[in-house]
Amino acid sequence: MSEPNNTLKTALDSTLRTFSGALEENPPGVQVHEIGTVLTVGDGIAVAQGLMNVQSEELVLFDNGTLGMIFNLDANSVGIILLGGSGGLRSGSTVRRTGRVFDVPVGDALIGRVVDATGKPLDEKGKIRARERYAIERDAPPIMARSPVNEPLQTGIKVIDALFPIGRGQRELIVGDRQTGKTAIALDTIINQRDKDVICIYCAIGQRNSAVAQFIADLEKYDALDYSIVVVAAGEDAAGLQYIAPYSATSMGEYFMENGRDVLIVYDDLTHHARSYRELSLLLRRPPGREAFPGDIFYIHSRLLERSTHLRENGGSMTALPIVATEAQNISAYIPTNIISITDGQIYLSPDLYQKGILPAVEIGRSVSRVGGKAQLPAYREVAGDLRLSYSQFEELETFSRFGTRLDENTRKAIQRGQRVREVLKQTQYKPLPAPEQIASMLAVTEGVYDLIPLNDIRTAEARVHEAIREQHPERCDSIDAGESLSDEDIESMLETIRAAVEDLKDEKISKGSLA
Repeated sequence: MSEPNNTLKTALDSTLRTFSGALEENPPGVQVHEIGTVLTVGDGIAVAQGLMNVQSEELVLFDNGTLGMIFNLDANSVGIILLGGSGGLRSGSTVRRTGRVFDVPVGDALIGRVVDATGKPLDEKGKIRARERYAIERDAPPIMARSPVNEPLQTGIKVIDALFPIGRGQRELIVGDRQTGKTAIALDTIINQRDKDVICIYCAIGQRNSAVAQFIADLEKYDALDYSIVVVAAGEDAAGLQYIAPYSATSMGEYFMENGRDVLIVYDDLTHHARSYRELSLLLRRPPGREAFPGDIFYIHSRLLERSTHLRENGGSMTALPIVATEAQNISAYIPTNIISITDGQIYLSPDLYQKGILPAVEIGRSVSRVGGKAQLPAYREVAGDLRLSYSQFEELETFSRFGTRLDENTRKAIQRGQRVREVLKQTQYKPLPAPEQIASMLAVTEGVYDLIPLNDIRTAEARVHEAIREQHPERCDSIDAGESLSDEDIESMLETIRAAVEDLKDEKISKGSLA
């Protein structure tokens, strides 16, 4: 009987020594959790009490697993934005502090991925293994840390690059009614960044899932997803997710900017963002102001867009293309005027031009770039410097000619030239043009090479010109891309090539009997 007892005693001693060693290596600590109680639950918001030390924008966790973000700090309660559904939440539910301000993953691991506003993957490509996380609300760089906008960001769209150029670090608003091609301009700009070492971020706010899926499919089709990040807060998602989405996307972009990279970020669109903020604010009893928007509606967009800039120290930049939808062409409504005053210019898309088939439907008279001209490639200024003024004059002459007044020869020629300029500025979607080919098109139309070409043949003539310039002037194409100026000899040499290409087309048309 003594031998089993000795064996048992030995085993007990060994177990006690093991536990003692574990306790010495890992002494027990005391963890304090601050837990509050939900008072009321609304559509996308909750009000809780008991979280006495909570901070603004802190992440909190409800007992049903839903995440929330602190939005209001009142005397005896806090207002919380729900970042998920409110199912299962009721008065009396518990909510716990996490101790950290809301943040998202950042870094190269996000490139080529589709994520939600919290940084969780939506593309079924596995977990995102990011090494760093950034808070979604970060201070904009101070003035002394910024560098002038002096490098172009080519969109590949002729009417924009020639007349309303965008520089890296600029904020250019895209504004217009629904279904006028705003997202198409953003998509073509992203496609044009292939092989240009620009990270592109597309932030969908309040869009239909089908529209976002089509956008992602287009990115994949044109190999643009390889250098892009898509952040999605669809219209079916909670208003809280739609509100934080642009801030999350901006933090993801800031990581690359602060590491010396160039970033293009598209917010599609800030009208839905403003509406989601109005919804949350009114539910949390914030006082409404003009058009029922809260008084700080300007601040939510200004602090967002001010984060886009060109940094002085490492040369990184973030270019913002916010999109805003107008109603019945009312560009003077509250939200459009707010964002126009924040940004460095706007590209206005007209539904009238869209219905006439003039695409992209950019209305030249109401569009402007207040910064990008300093970053525009010199060749544009040399070839199309006064194109905007002459085109505006043409539009007035064309309107005047509709009254049936007899026109003199100079006026008639100006109208014919303007019609060909308008035809050249048209562009098919998904086909952004390199800068040298755009320069060739502008040079041909401003020098009158297309004057005797019927409007229906302008597209064919333009394609011939592009082909001739690429084949016969590769060194000049490289110099244009490198930002070098064109000499008078360069322009004259290119003109000879352009005229020869157009003459060949005219001869072909005459031989076929299709050109008088």
